[in-house]
Amino acid sequence: MLIKTFKSKIHRVKVTEANLNYVGSITIDQDLMDAAQLYEGEQVQIVNNNNGERLETYVIPGKRGSGVICLNGAAARKVEVGDIVIIISYGFMTPEEAKTFKPLAIFPDEHNQL
Repeated sequence: MLIKTFKSKIHRVKVTEANLNYVGSITIDQDLMDAAQLYEGEQVQIVNNNNGERLETYVIPGKRGSGVICLNGAAARKVEVGDIVIIISYGFMTPEEAKTFKPLAIFPDEHNQL
């Protein structure tokens, strides 16, 4: 049996853009993706601290060092620029693996920089 377990998160980043006319996804600064071990196309959960919304989408890389956090497509309706969000990824593992697995959390500054 495999269980879905918290893998990594980017804790409290500021939404810099919301693009309703894009196909979908969340654009994340590549530096933040690397630090949180997120991969292009990976499914993530977005938790909006400002309004309580939760949604799932997939990751696309943004320009390194830009601090970009952009909700695209329908997800853009769930945020406003300036909202604080948490981006969470999960992984599947056996219960035995889960007992020793240590999830990764990164805590960027107020400008979405490491």
